[in-house]
Amino acid sequence: MKSLGKTLIISFAIIIAVVTLTPALWMVSASFMSTGEASSFPPKLLPAKMTFEHYVTLFTRLHLWRYLLNSLVISVSVTLISLFFNSMAGYAFAKYRFPGRDRLFRFLVAEMVIPAQVTTLPLFLMLNKVGLINTYLGVIVAGMATIYGIFLIRQFALSIPDSFIEAARLDGSSDFRIYWSVILPLCKPILITLAIFTFMGTWNDFLWPLIVLTDDTMYTLPVALANLTGEHVQDTELMMAGAVITILPVMLVFIALQKYYISGIMAAGLKE
Repeated sequence: MKSLGKTLIISFAIIIAVVTLTPALWMVSASFMSTGEASSFPPKLLPAKMTFEHYVTLFTRLHLWRYLLNSLVISVSVTLISLFFNSMAGYAFAKYRFPGRDRLFRFLVAEMVIPAQVTTLPLFLMLNKVGLINTYLGVIVAGMATIYGIFLIRQFALSIPDSFIEAARLDGSSDFRIYWSVILPLCKPILITLAIFTFMGTWNDFLWPLIVLTDDTMYTLPVALANLTGEHVQDTELMMAGAVITILPVMLVFIALQKYYISGIMAAGLKE
């Protein structure tokens, strides 16, 4: 009976995995099909003859490399800047004593329930006042620090023994030296986890770059792909090639760093 239950669970997991992966696998397959082949009926699972013409078109005629570079610059910048600010704030909330610390942290956590779309208009108006609309900095500034990032770092930093910090102070280290040389190395798992979250979220973000950027040469990859969809709505294979290029970098990042991601998530929830 126990083996039957185990078999049913494994079978169900395999079915769910197949159902989940099928659209992504077909997307990759369709990107190598000839024009019109993906729209045939019954739909084909594999291309009759593999072709790279759609990828060539994206990078030569439609200049997708420009949008790929835009996304890369913005995503890497947001990731690095947010790691710096989030780690400093999370460390301060975990290890520093100052009036109203716990109350302020509870207020920040409560703010996490507010949808990001609610703050979009006020943030846009503020950036417009300082002339950051249609600039890369205008896109970057929205992700420079996040409540979720501060929360993750703070939860992890709570597990760091205070004796490490006291020992560094006895050695004459400054507060910033302790943060840079002691705290950051110990927070490596959660920092990598947060980096994955931030990079993936920024890379896939569609709404904020669409609102802030008005020059189409500055578009990020998701915005540019949506713009191409309107112009090439009948060219399914071309759109599938664009989708593959969009998701490939984040998939590679996640696969390369998944062990740190898992260990970081587990460690962040061990201690309040």
